[in-house]
Amino acid sequence: MAGFQDIIGQEQIKEHLTNALERDKISHAYLITGEKSSGKEYIARLFARALQCEGEGPRPCGRCRSCKQALSGNHPDIIRLTHDKPGSIGVEDIRRQINDDVCIKPYSGRHKVYLINEAEKMTIPAQNALLKTLEEPPAYVVMLLLASNKSSLLPTIQSRCVNLQMKPVEDDLIRRYLMEELKVPDYKAEVCVAFARGNVGRAKALASSEEFENVKTEALSLVKHVKDMEIQEIVAGIRRIGEYKLEVSDYLDIIAIWYRDVLLFKATNDANHLVFREELQTIRRIAGRSSYEGIERVINALEKAKRRLDANVNFDLTMELLMLEIQENG
Repeated sequence: MAGFQDIIGQEQIKEHLTNALERDKISHAYLITGEKSSGKEYIARLFARALQCEGEGPRPCGRCRSCKQALSGNHPDIIRLTHDKPGSIGVEDIRRQINDDVCIKPYSGRHKVYLINEAEKMTIPAQNALLKTLEEPPAYVVMLLLASNKSSLLPTIQSRCVNLQMKPVEDDLIRRYLMEELKVPDYKAEVCVAFARGNVGRAKALASSEEFENVKTEALSLVKHVKDMEIQEIVAGIRRIGEYKLEVSDYLDIIAIWYRDVLLFKATNDANHLVFREELQTIRRIAGRSSYEGIERVINALEKAKRRLDANVNFDLTMELLMLEIQENG
């Protein structure tokens, strides 16, 4: 049964929460921040189960009535905030689901745990409404706020919570998890790790994403053959990107990692540290024909394309300029 020992990385957070449970020194509010898919909600749900666990030994035990209720999503004293508007959490959401509810004692657990995911979506009036409860909560209340963007929360909210920051997980730990737990082949795990940038949830999603595999194939096909393509063929290749649900930045990252592989192989003639090792023959050929300066220009052009797209410069124009730069230097 999943426990704190199953969390990959995040040693500081694990230590803090397990110590709080062992010493029974539970704070009334925790703010867990970190990027999307980094595991914030997994940790929060685990902590909520542990707080309500009725079993012996390390918590959560996974076997007691309370753990089973929590795992099925039916524990009456673990309350997940819901909101109708996808872009914001309003003041009425906070008042109805938290402020008007905290005075009711727990039904069966020792605590009443409120889980607020995407807490950064709270409007300022909603945050001020929550602040009233955070300032003087009943002893049995524990609030778990999860946010991707801490700066969107009022300093007064932050100061009344124990702040726990998710850290990027080491590549080796993510690689081992993908290969041993999910049985992902080593070459595919390598690519997913490179893109995940320390985010376990993202690595897991990429490993099982058919979209990602298609985008990777499309991107590599373009960079491998761009030297011999007419501009119309390049434009057609670019437009196919729009058929996929992944972000354009993922597509650009694939190309950037490809050229970093080319640069690394050109400098070391060693394939052991390449992400796209299965493409060694093509990497060797491109490294042989390209200059160091040309590869650097391509990598710089990729960063410039990202900045242009972030600034809402025309997509087709940005990508055409990028591909012409690759055609000339890659």
